[in-house]
Amino acid sequence: MGRIIAIANQKGGVGKSTTAINLSSCLGEMGQKVLTIDMDPQGNTTSGMGVDKDEQENTVYELLLGETNIEDCILKLEFDGLSLIPSNVNLAGAEIELIGIEEKEYILKNQVEKVKNDYDYIIVDCPPSLNMLTINAMTTANTVLVPIQCEYYALEGLSQLMHTIELVQERLNPELEMEGVVFTMYDARTNLSLQVVENVKNNLNQTIYKTIIPRNVRLAEAPSHGLPINYYDSKSSGAESYKLLAEEVIHRGDEEWL
Repeated sequence: MGRIIAIANQKGGVGKSTTAINLSSCLGEMGQKVLTIDMDPQGNTTSGMGVDKDEQENTVYELLLGETNIEDCILKLEFDGLSLIPSNVNLAGAEIELIGIEEKEYILKNQVEKVKNDYDYIIVDCPPSLNMLTINAMTTANTVLVPIQCEYYALEGLSQLMHTIELVQERLNPELEMEGVVFTMYDARTNLSLQVVENVKNNLNQTIYKTIIPRNVRLAEAPSHGLPINYYDSKSSGAESYKLLAEEVIHRGDEEWL
């Protein structure tokens, strides 16, 4: 039975797509069967996994509008254990086209139900806004993983995201839980990064992953080559960090694994 994790934060540029790509890939490398769903119209996860987003006929957009079924959207990738449902800019119009459709919050969930037992993990990359696409991801997911950038405004907007998660729990998906917070773009040379980590730990009553993702040139370069970091440079600090994060995700809830 697949564990479904939505990666969400309404702030852009916090490392959502980077986390979706590299967590998925590192889980796959560890022998897990993973489906990544790109719910962001920017399609960064799609291109970061080496798929030409503009060449795809069956994407999340067609899936949400009922023009195709989920099996036809799934692309088997060349990376270990990894499959993808791609996205592109067409998805930006889905919000308007879904107006008036019954149960529109559950479209993705109903489709994913058909295939979730085929995977160990389903990772959903959300857009940087709290819209119908994000709501679809959260009604589908078991848990929400929130990447937080180590910068001054990190906590701003976080309470809004927590409020959205609570609303989804109350009204649409009572099973939804907070997977936890993962710090990204950490720069050990700055006091600010340290302060942000401490500030969030003191203010947030949430699981915080021990693994912190550093600022890393190789991590920034990898998407332009269409490769996850563990294939682009497996020895880099970025690759090491995402492998550790994948281990933490696999062992989440194991009391003895600490």
